[in-house]
Amino acid sequence: MATKKYKPTTPARRDMTGFTFEEITKKEPEKSLVVSLNRTGGRNAQGRMTARHRGGGHKRKYRLIDFRRDKDGIPAKVAAIEYDPNRSARIALLHYADGEKRYILAPMRLNVGDEVESGPNADIKPGNALPIENIPIGQLIHNVELQPGKGAQMVRSAGAAAQLMAKEGAYATLRLPSGEFRMVLQKCRATIGQVGNVGGIAPLS
Repeated sequence: MATKKYKPTTPARRDMTGFTFEEITKKEPEKSLVVSLNRTGGRNAQGRMTARHRGGGHKRKYRLIDFRRDKDGIPAKVAAIEYDPNRSARIALLHYADGEKRYILAPMRLNVGDEVESGPNADIKPGNALPIENIPIGQLIHNVELQPGKGAQMVRSAGAAAQLMAKEGAYATLRLPSGEFRMVLQKCRATIGQVGNVGGIAPLS
């Protein structure tokens, strides 16, 4: 993601940088895929403060992300790349051939108009989701399940990618962004490519 520098109109602005958001193609989220997100402000059900120093912040709506990628064999076209205030990665709005709409995490090199698919027979290209047993060794993946059918729980933040290192028996070995090697069932699903918005946290200088 491109960054911009501000004019040094004050000492604080002198070294300030920010994102340009030039890859965002749609400002308003899809209404059918948005739910309200309530904040607790550190209060429990009785209204008593149970956690100090909580509260404030901009109001947010939660975007329902498809972490399962279980709509097999039905192609979908990328309709928009959107900003999500609840995560560092960008999200992509998909329009499926049967009319359904879903959000997914937007990987690198996924653009508006591209076609993606999920299922065992999907091609090996960014944005497609397959069981790990159908992914070649050495491939970069993200959005990885820990249990088949539960939905992705690993490698979801901006710029993250795991590498498929080996397959043995029912398990596959992944090298995670932290450098940790982890074994997961080959029946678990993962998405091809690296999560987009590399460097998704704003630089300090």
